[in-house]
Amino acid sequence: MPLPRTTLEQWAVLAAIVDHGGFAQAATALNKSQSAVSYAAARLQDALDVPLLVVEGRKAVLTAYGETLLKRARPLLRDLETLEALARKLKQGWEPELRLVVDVAFPRQRLLDIVAELQRLCPNTQMQLSDAVLSGAEEAIADNIADVVVTSRVPPGFLGEFLLNITFTAVASPKHPLQQFDRPLSIEDLVRHVQVVVRDSGQKQTRSEGWLGADRRCTVSSMEASLATVRAGLGYAWLPEHLITEALGSGELRALPLATGGTRTVPLHLVLVHPELAGPAARTAVECFQRHLPVA
Repeated sequence: MPLPRTTLEQWAVLAAIVDHGGFAQAATALNKSQSAVSYAAARLQDALDVPLLVVEGRKAVLTAYGETLLKRARPLLRDLETLEALARKLKQGWEPELRLVVDVAFPRQRLLDIVAELQRLCPNTQMQLSDAVLSGAEEAIADNIADVVVTSRVPPGFLGEFLLNITFTAVASPKHPLQQFDRPLSIEDLVRHVQVVVRDSGQKQTRSEGWLGADRRCTVSSMEASLATVRAGLGYAWLPEHLITEALGSGELRALPLATGGTRTVPLHLVLVHPELAGPAARTAVECFQRHLPVA
């Protein structure tokens, strides 16, 4: 098999010229001299014997040949970055840091049990644990700011494993006006009162599942704040059953007598964000979540 006539470094230089808009900008980004960048691009074009770049004004742009070839080369560059990152991970052994992002609907006591087990199994790995609401977990995956994520939606391009279903129930204080009806409630009844909703922790494509669209709403930052607000009689909300079991049992809260839609089921999935780079701590975290699933 003949040796390649081009190198990945040359393709990386070409990508930098295009991404940064010129030879000088690419040289700065790559911490190389402009002459070294120009030489690498010229050698690449000579080896392929096709024109890859043309200068329009002060900007270097791809030719049709260059556009087609660089598109095929970019996955190779990403694969090389992944390979080098994996080598660094292997050299480190156990990761110095483990980033967990967990949807707030996940049962809190179950999460604390998982964290306690991880602290025993990975004593030298520092954990960063963050709550996420709605699209916040998806963003943590897409933006690569977490290693292991529990999310209600798996974004395109990633694989997730189903963990469990969380049931949300519409509840209010027994003294709330909605509890005084002697008939099933409708949407028209609900929108006349304050609905308590938890603010989406995402920034890019925020979601509003569960909000009925009424102007009268109270937005809070956590499930616990939502529960406290509803307990105080200041509104109604759909809350996870595991969070309201005690309040329902004591009579502090009552399920709303809705004609339909009184309960909602939200599936939660576990995502190992970059399985090809995952170290032992991240894989141990996945195993812990799997071990702590409720018994079917």
